[in-house]
Amino acid sequence: MPDSYPVVSVIVATRDRPGLLERAVTSILQQDYPGEIECIVVYDHVDVRDLDVAAGPGRSLKLINNTHRQGLPGGRNSGADAATGELLAFCDDDDIWLPAKLRRQADLLADPAVGAVSCGLRLRGPGIDKERVLDRDVVTHEEFLEDRVMEVHSSTMLVRRSTWEAAGEVDEQIPGGYSEDYEWLLRVSAHTPIAVVRQALVIVDWHGGSFYFGRWATIVEAQRYLIRKHPDLAQSPTGMARLRGQIAFALASGNRRTEAVRELAAVIRLNPREKRVLVTVPVILRLMTGERVLRMAQKRGRGI
Repeated sequence: MPDSYPVVSVIVATRDRPGLLERAVTSILQQDYPGEIECIVVYDHVDVRDLDVAAGPGRSLKLINNTHRQGLPGGRNSGADAATGELLAFCDDDDIWLPAKLRRQADLLADPAVGAVSCGLRLRGPGIDKERVLDRDVVTHEEFLEDRVMEVHSSTMLVRRSTWEAAGEVDEQIPGGYSEDYEWLLRVSAHTPIAVVRQALVIVDWHGGSFYFGRWATIVEAQRYLIRKHPDLAQSPTGMARLRGQIAFALASGNRRTEAVRELAAVIRLNPREKRVLVTVPVILRLMTGERVLRMAQKRGRGI
C-alpha cells in the first residue's frame, strides 16, 4: 500500500450517449480511491453538454472537445493532453467501474517496477452475465503477440504517465480506429509487463453489437496495418494465424471469396488448429453469413 495516492486522470471518450455516460462517470467519481480523481469527458466532434453528476470532495470533472482526429483514438489522446494526473486510466462511456477498482490497482503500482495494471471484468447484457478474470498476475509482451488477451480491456487499464509517454499515444492512423486498443497494448507491453488484479472490477456493457459490425473492409485494412506496423507479431505463428484468420473471415463476409481462400491457406500453414478456419469456411461456401456467425459468437461473450 502506498504512503500517498497520486492523482488519477480518467479519460472517457464519447459521442454523447445520455444516461450511459452519466452512469460511467458516476462510477468513476464514486471510487473509494483515497487520492484525487480527475474525470475528463471528451466529446468527439459533438457539442459539449453538462452532466448531472456530483463530483464530491477530491473529485473533479472536465468536459472538453476532441481536438485530435475524429474517432475514439483522437478522443483518448485529447483527454491525455488535458490530463494532470500522475496516473492515467480509460473508461468506455457504456462501462461501469466497481468502487475498489482504482485503489486495488494503485496498490500494485506502489511497486516502481510496475508500469501498468489491468483487472478482471464482467460481461453483462441481454442473455449474458459472466466474469472473465485471468489466472495469472502478469501479462507479458510475448503473450500479447500470441493472443489478444481480451480480459485486458481498455476500461480496465491504469498506467503511469511515464508508461504513456514511453509507449506513445493511441494510434489515430489505424483504419477506422479498429483494434486501436490492442495496437496500443502491444506498445505498452513492450515497455512494461502489465500487472493484473485478479478480480472483476469493471462491468462491460455487452449488448451483442459493435460499431464495426459488418464493416468488413475496415477490419481487413486495420488488421493488415497492424501486421505491417508490428513486425514482431511474426515471432508467434499462433498469433499471426489469429490475425490472418480474422482477415480471412472479414474477406469472406465481405464477399471477397477468392482473397479469403488465399488468406485461409496462409492461416492453415501457420496454425492448422486456428479456430477461425472452421467459422470462415461456411461463409466462403455461402452456407452462412458473417453477420450470423458473429452474432452467435457474441451471444457467448466472444468475438471473431
